[in-house]
Amino acid sequence: MPATHGLKLDVKRWIFLMLGLGLFFIVFYSPPWPDAVDPTGKHFALTLEGKGALAIFLLAGTWWIFEVLPIGVISIAIGVFQTLFFIRPAKDVFGNFMDPSVLFIFGSIIIGQVFTKTGLTKRMAYTMLAVVGERTAMIYLGSFVITVVLTHFMAHTAVAATIYPLLVAIHSLYEEGDKPTRFGKGLFIGMAYVAGAGSIITLLGAARGAVALGFFRDITGKSISFFEYSFYFFPLGWLMMLLIWALVMLVCRPEKESIPGLKQRARQLKTEMGPMNSKEITAALIICACVTFLALQSFVPPLGKLNKSAVLLVTTLLFYILNILDISDLEAMPWNIILLFSGAMSLGLCLWETGAANWLAVNWLAMFIEANWFVFVMSIGFFVMIMTNFIMNVAAIAISLPVALVIAPYLGVAPEVIFYAALVTAGMPFMLLIGAAPNAIAYDSKQFTPKEFFVNGIYASIILMVVLAFAVLVLWPMMGMPVKV
Repeated sequence: MPATHGLKLDVKRWIFLMLGLGLFFIVFYSPPWPDAVDPTGKHFALTLEGKGALAIFLLAGTWWIFEVLPIGVISIAIGVFQTLFFIRPAKDVFGNFMDPSVLFIFGSIIIGQVFTKTGLTKRMAYTMLAVVGERTAMIYLGSFVITVVLTHFMAHTAVAATIYPLLVAIHSLYEEGDKPTRFGKGLFIGMAYVAGAGSIITLLGAARGAVALGFFRDITGKSISFFEYSFYFFPLGWLMMLLIWALVMLVCRPEKESIPGLKQRARQLKTEMGPMNSKEITAALIICACVTFLALQSFVPPLGKLNKSAVLLVTTLLFYILNILDISDLEAMPWNIILLFSGAMSLGLCLWETGAANWLAVNWLAMFIEANWFVFVMSIGFFVMIMTNFIMNVAAIAISLPVALVIAPYLGVAPEVIFYAALVTAGMPFMLLIGAAPNAIAYDSKQFTPKEFFVNGIYASIILMVVLAFAVLVLWPMMGMPVKV
């Protein structure tokens, strides 16, 4: 019986492996596709390279969802197919694998390692558990609230790297060993989702907001202040956090309703740790200084000239210089996760540089040129939500927002509602691990599979679209946002 079961699993794997390859060759070698045409009559041709980008998009998506290969190996395949089929030059393709954004994720993971190794994570976990108590539902809520609060002040990637070891420490007290549990699944999937929800609230939560503001200002001639930006996003971010908590309680209800004695145990463990040692203090100071510097970059123009990845990697250098980390920590890095984002970066830039992403955006949004204004706004949100699961949310915004702002006047739609609707869904890629760094960081817990993440992400994405509809029709107009002109 075991051998037969194994054979079935292997056959299934090969079926989806070949399906991905089949989709690639069908799309790549298909006859030329029609141009996309925007409302001004401008044509967007889909070149052979653009078809190649779409073909790799389908291949990688199929392999990622059905787990036919390790996610890092699939990322290598993305680079190999681009190069061998002359879709982009090898120098560009593999240069993307060490893009500054990938190195930012590397530095964020290093910070997570430091939190774990020095014991800072355990201190945070024990303190939180002593406050929220022994009910697993409240432990979920406490973890998610901390995650969202942190995204108000720092990038959600750094938040996920900070919170991840805390959740590992909490799960270790669940007394289930290292094996996957529903409680563990809910902790880590929920963390990834609420990190995205929190990241929309302020401009400090992610880079996409600043990029979108630039497009909005250039195309409409209007400006949106830091506080106006947060005014409209604050209720949505926190509402999504609460709804994600409810969803996690429904689909990942913990095996235990409570952990008797946990509150007292957490206090005891914290006491046993004693006062903070020199390495903990040094690590905390370095991390706080880095986070403060990154936050100030949004307010102090001269600081903004420094690359954020280089700033973050200063912490990595200091951790090794001061012997907080050593070579064994470097060897223990989750390279599978880092490769995942390397491939995602390469795929996103492939879609962008070949024009495939623009072709998709124009074709999609042009279908709604005569639609009701509300349907058009929701179509923008839906398109960005799907795209941001496959490519960087900054790229998804750069592709869709300019096109949407051009079409909006034809339907009497105010540019503000287009801007906010696109950014809401850009921040919450709930279905694929490559959609955002917190997703991949959560996956390193080994508490869930990519397929489980995808299925639960469908539910979360439906909730997201319902919340967006509520905001567009009810909430934002009540708050004073113009939705029609």
